[in-house]
Amino acid sequence: MEGDFITINKKLLGLAWFYGLGVGIRNLLFEMGILRSRSFSTPVISVGNITVGGTGKTPHVEYLIRLLKDKLNVAVLSRGYKRKSRGYILSDENTSMHMIGDEPYQIKQKFPDVTVAVDRKRTRGISRLTADDSGLDIDVVLLDDAFQHRYVKPGINILLVDYHRLVIYDCLLPAGRLREPVRAKDRADIVIITKCPKDLKPMEFRVITKAMKLYPYQQLYFSTLEYDAPQPVFRNVAIPTGSIGLDSLVGLSGKNILLLTGIASPEQLMHDLQEFDSQITPLTFADHHNFNRKDIETINNAFASLPEPRLVLTTEKDATRLQATEGLSDDVKKHLYMLPLRIAIMQDQEEEFNQKIIGYVYKNSRNSILAKGKNDHKSNNSDSVGDRPRTISFRNN
Repeated sequence: MEGDFITINKKLLGLAWFYGLGVGIRNLLFEMGILRSRSFSTPVISVGNITVGGTGKTPHVEYLIRLLKDKLNVAVLSRGYKRKSRGYILSDENTSMHMIGDEPYQIKQKFPDVTVAVDRKRTRGISRLTADDSGLDIDVVLLDDAFQHRYVKPGINILLVDYHRLVIYDCLLPAGRLREPVRAKDRADIVIITKCPKDLKPMEFRVITKAMKLYPYQQLYFSTLEYDAPQPVFRNVAIPTGSIGLDSLVGLSGKNILLLTGIASPEQLMHDLQEFDSQITPLTFADHHNFNRKDIETINNAFASLPEPRLVLTTEKDATRLQATEGLSDDVKKHLYMLPLRIAIMQDQEEEFNQKIIGYVYKNSRNSILAKGKNDHKSNNSDSVGDRPRTISFRNN
């Protein structure tokens, strides 16, 4: 059920109060205009959360990329968490994972034609991406993990909330996992409840909708995870006979799987794999963990101890770090697969969600070709691009 992964350390509630005081002062400074948020003429869509990791930001950013990339020049801007570089970095096919971070690297590998950049200062990053002399001709910027980066005022602010960790039941750090008070959700234009069970009942949708207490200017959606066929992590290594695909994975009985994860919330993945009727041995590390020699030795030994038939299954994000790591045994490399995932919008609301995103970009684009495209895709709205502000919020519509 919703909120079932939440644990509150009541002994730390006093510290959480002081933490909340500091966050509240910062937010108040933005509300008073002492700290300023900057708008941009290029459409900007922010995807983020108010909890510590694990809400599915990257799959949702990838959903937006798939939605927009065939008609628009899409740029993704991230801070590049745990990268070994500073400042603004515009990635290309030769940029390493260490230079931009695991999640931006994953996106660039999956979508090589999409512009991917990193910069801790998002306002500077957007300015560099959209400058007239950049030569990039960007139509829309997707901000990864930027809900709390209030120096940017996005046109659409998307807040992700884990179904298993609903913010309404959580509390502030360090007692809980909230980085901001629950009322911070009021800044969102769109709220998506992520990682929902596929068999969620209509009554449960209604209960959560009521409990979230959103304002009329906010739209609420629900998403669930879907898995694509497992892919070998080391494509240059000969894959053994009988290598797996999604159909065989689902039907496998008696397969011994070493589930190797370094993500914030592996519980959902472990739960989903239970339906495969396989023996799962979890080996978990911290989120964005950089594997060292001791870790690699642990992985090699854990896999070697599993009886046949066996394989190692990991996430896409972990795969990017494992590819940059030395010391994995040849046996592990031959049996190491990543499990790609994507999200699906539930309740038959995918088309509605898509049109909100596409409509916003078309209405606010500086590109006259896109303005024409907007007229081709509009339904009942006959407003011209010039009649609207460049950066909008649904609450103003």
